[in-house]
Amino acid sequence: MLVNGVWKSKWDPVQKKDEQGRFIRQSSAFRETISPTRISAVKRGDIETLGVKLYVAYICPWATRTLIARSLLGLDAHIPVSIVDPQLSDSGWRFHGYPGSTPAGQESITYIHQLYTQADRDYSGRATVPVLWDMADNTIINNESADIIRIFNNDLRSLHASEVDLTPESLLQQIDRFNERIYHTLNNGVYRAGFASSQEAYEEAYAELFTTLDALERHFETQRYAVGNQLTESDIRLFVTLVRFDVAYYGLFKTNKAQIGDYPNISDYMDRLLQMPAFSENTNIDHIKAGYYSIKALNPAGIVPAGPELHWFDYLK
Repeated sequence: MLVNGVWKSKWDPVQKKDEQGRFIRQSSAFRETISPTRISAVKRGDIETLGVKLYVAYICPWATRTLIARSLLGLDAHIPVSIVDPQLSDSGWRFHGYPGSTPAGQESITYIHQLYTQADRDYSGRATVPVLWDMADNTIINNESADIIRIFNNDLRSLHASEVDLTPESLLQQIDRFNERIYHTLNNGVYRAGFASSQEAYEEAYAELFTTLDALERHFETQRYAVGNQLTESDIRLFVTLVRFDVAYYGLFKTNKAQIGDYPNISDYMDRLLQMPAFSENTNIDHIKAGYYSIKALNPAGIVPAGPELHWFDYLK
């Protein structure tokens, strides 16, 4: 991590823990938005591009949220993307030539942490993805996936004018409640189980995780989507965890009571989403497996499992 702008120690998956050994996730440090003046200038044709870029990792569920939203909203032409290698180095996310990643020679940096010190030379903390980068001012606009999705959906609506609305006003309270409910027990719950440093913390996270999955299985008996009768950002948040579950979390994170493939209704839901290119084309199983199984604290030998063979792999690259 960075301490006062200097990389001080090898990358470690456990950012922080409480006295009971519960994993604690770092809060995002950059929470700005794209300048409305710049958006208006692009809309009028006064300037050609927004001058922003998205740095992501296919392994990372938080980063993949932003990729899916970008595609759903038709922002591909407005916001270029750079994809880091899936395997984290001792210095964190980097560009090093892994197949399917952005070639190192195309980037002015080697490590994502270099963006953080360009934005704040005294920055202390972890250097995470996604990063919404201001190419004009050489600074980080935002590194919180929840914010970036809403920037794309709401702030950039005058550019994309998409028929898709990921946060319709009529469903916003339901969306926020759903997001909050699944964040602690599922999205972050898998990490709370996998990175727990006590049996008590692990069992607590494990129980809450499968209580949530059981509730989702009942939910999808009658519902096609997470909230309401349409696709929303809640589906994106849910999908990115579910699609990683059987290939990574089930084994590596010891969340092995059941696989997603054992839940018929959730599996049907996954099939529906994966038929949409925005979901399937932004999911790279090779990167996901290579990245998670490179975590030395959990998998010292670095062996990547051959399976599982999931029926929805047919949708994926």
